[in-house]
Amino acid sequence: MTDLNATQTNIRSNGFVPAVSKDTYDVVVIGGGPSGATAAQDLAIRGYSVLLIDKPGRIKPCGGAIPPRLIRDFDIPPRLLCARISSARMIAPSDKTVDMPIDGGYVGMVDREVFDEFLRERAAECGAERFNGSFDDLERDADGQAVIAFSAPEEEKASRRVHARMVIGADGAKSKVKKLGLPNVKPAPCVFAYHEIVSTEPGDTDASPLADMVDYDGGRCDVYYQGKLSPDFYAWVFPHGKTASIGVGSANKGFSLRSAVRTLRADTGLNQMKTVRTEGAPIPMKPIKRWDNGKDLIVCGDAAGVVAPASGEGIYYAMVCGRYAADAVQECLMTANPAALKTARRKFMKDHGRVFFVLGLLQYFWYCSDKRREKFVKMCEDEDVQRLTWTAYMNKELVRRDPLAHIKVFMKDMAQLLGLARA
Repeated sequence: MTDLNATQTNIRSNGFVPAVSKDTYDVVVIGGGPSGATAAQDLAIRGYSVLLIDKPGRIKPCGGAIPPRLIRDFDIPPRLLCARISSARMIAPSDKTVDMPIDGGYVGMVDREVFDEFLRERAAECGAERFNGSFDDLERDADGQAVIAFSAPEEEKASRRVHARMVIGADGAKSKVKKLGLPNVKPAPCVFAYHEIVSTEPGDTDASPLADMVDYDGGRCDVYYQGKLSPDFYAWVFPHGKTASIGVGSANKGFSLRSAVRTLRADTGLNQMKTVRTEGAPIPMKPIKRWDNGKDLIVCGDAAGVVAPASGEGIYYAMVCGRYAADAVQECLMTANPAALKTARRKFMKDHGRVFFVLGLLQYFWYCSDKRREKFVKMCEDEDVQRLTWTAYMNKELVRRDPLAHIKVFMKDMAQLLGLARA
């Protein structure tokens, strides 16, 4: 316990661990976002030696929404919630708005800078060893065992090396681990996301107080389905307590995300607020076909492509994926059977594949034109749509009860799509 406490002191005071304690680890986890940190924690708790390598200073652009199920399943303390959202507002191309109140529930909002660091520190408190630095290379020794090359920020090209019985790649949508360890697996299609975090504190504006800006509500998420803001996805304004995330996503490489956010801030009055930071990154929209190399490596989180289509929600699915990856790695270590690694993707797709399929169809059909976006927002007025949407979101599964409601929603959906519904 003394060594662990000393390690934590080094992390907090120096920002990195100056030395690693072993030449060989049971598991090396590369990437300390929600997926990698969850996998590292789960394996460390079970008694495995774990090295968690994470590049410091990077914050993923993210609206920061987490459902109640994540809070329950992963024991997230209430203090990490910077806001509790009680409704969402959908804004159509015509500026028509539809409010979707959450009956009997809420959406938690987190600041990824704080949330991700909490998960990494918790993994370390459970026994994982942290190293704040960059993954450089995946090599093999004479016996074929994985050798991980990595370096601290100040070390430049002077890579350190450790052996790993198992490797978990949780290093994002453009995963270097995936590229080196699974070179023949086609990467996931991506939406490129960009957001600006702005202060919502009254003193951080030279204009009217934020309370006078009628287009902003600290208890409501605003989602803009407008082609001028995104030709194939959506834009958002998500409250984070003392700050707000204003962002946009698009797979169209020729579309200016920064200009779209600038337009959205001007339209909402949030251009008057102080910008705290800006972030951008690709977000995968489909699980890749294979997550493991059939030997000693598996990817999870964004590296595995587990961000929900249509909604872009990734935190819950990343953490579930990290947990499934940890389970698969443990089984592989216990049985010495590499086929155990396949169970992570198999279980994820069994539990969540249908949701991803449905959301993928939704994005394909409804996000392709302003005409369809207008109909989609109108459809959100329906009480059955709202109830089924929020129940599925909060519990992270399709609602199998109330089949009549599903039939009604399906019929209304088809009527809107075919142009048979009343205006």
